[in-house]
Amino acid sequence: MSPPAAKLMSEDEALSQLLAHARAIGDIEHVPIETALGRVLAAAQTSPIDVPSSDNSAMDGYAIRHRDLTAIPAPLPVSQRIAAGATGTPLAASTAARIFTGAAIPPGADTVVMQEHCTRDGDTVTINKPVNAGQNIRRAGEDIKAGTTILSAGIRLAPQHLGLAASVGCATQPVLRRLRVALLITGDELITPGQPLSPGKIYDSNRYVLAGLLRAWGFDVIDPGIVPDSFDAVCAALRDAAANADVIISSGGVSVGEEDHVRNAIEAIGTLQLWRIAIKPGKPLAFGRINETPVIGLPGNPVSVFVTGCLYARPYLLRCQGVTDVLPRFLSVRAAFKRERPDSRREYLRARLTGEGTSMVAEIYPHQGSGVLSSTTWADGFVRVPENQTVTEGQMVDYVPFSTLVQ
Repeated sequence: MSPPAAKLMSEDEALSQLLAHARAIGDIEHVPIETALGRVLAAAQTSPIDVPSSDNSAMDGYAIRHRDLTAIPAPLPVSQRIAAGATGTPLAASTAARIFTGAAIPPGADTVVMQEHCTRDGDTVTINKPVNAGQNIRRAGEDIKAGTTILSAGIRLAPQHLGLAASVGCATQPVLRRLRVALLITGDELITPGQPLSPGKIYDSNRYVLAGLLRAWGFDVIDPGIVPDSFDAVCAALRDAAANADVIISSGGVSVGEEDHVRNAIEAIGTLQLWRIAIKPGKPLAFGRINETPVIGLPGNPVSVFVTGCLYARPYLLRCQGVTDVLPRFLSVRAAFKRERPDSRREYLRARLTGEGTSMVAEIYPHQGSGVLSSTTWADGFVRVPENQTVTEGQMVDYVPFSTLVQ
């Protein structure tokens, strides 16, 4: 039996339940750092070395012993030249070493004077301004101490993470295998772009929205094509997907119509654990299992697919991929619109920010219907309106940019 149709689960409860059901995959691969971008780190990484590995110069200048500066200006003979990558010899008393950014400080030196504060005349440099002892030296281990954790398990590796790993000499990274996600797109009315549009048919857009999101999130996509609107065909497609994927994502067929077969098929050959959420758009969202394979049933309207894909499927799938930080972060912005009629469901309005700095405000697309896919390309984020609340112009509202969701 289905959950009672009259009862809608709150968004917070639904998301909490979804994440409680998420189980991270455990298969680990070791990949070169040049191919690790976007992958999920399977184990914390520690540094085997100090960074910097030795005291080095923070700028081009002259390395000296500070106690040799008995008066300013102070002329000193230049005893050696040390470029980055080279090592000098112990610095003789009352001499200076010409040194360049990143070069190791020679034994005996304790200060670097920037070249702008010096005058060079042949083999003699004159220090023209006072300098503090120890100035302009990067100390060994100043950035990273050997044994320090530099990367935590469960992060998606970004370019700066790869650079940090490279800086301590790590050539490979242990990452979790990519999650395999099967698409299940249903609808006899759907045809593939490029084919003639016959009466009663529409071009399939949901596949491209979902497949694009899944690939942007770093998953492998299994796409068997459009599934006919029949109970038997949907059951067969679900069984096949369950045998080959870690998670199944469907679009359409989860509402209450006679041709909505996905929800009925999940109940018939698996278990339905969640259905119908108090959000707009996207109410008929379902979650269940076929054998042990999770199924997320998204609505069929294209905007509903985008909303529920970004706000529900994404955190669940990322958690299954092993990511620890999965929830979207909302900003507080000022509304450049009003909503005078409260809705009993939490609304997600397609919006974009205009203005600059503290004058930035959120505008909403004039047509917020769940079939108006063009609203998602006009907008750059969602404004969240709590259930049973109105919005007045100038009020602070919650906003989340698409750029943080489509990654």
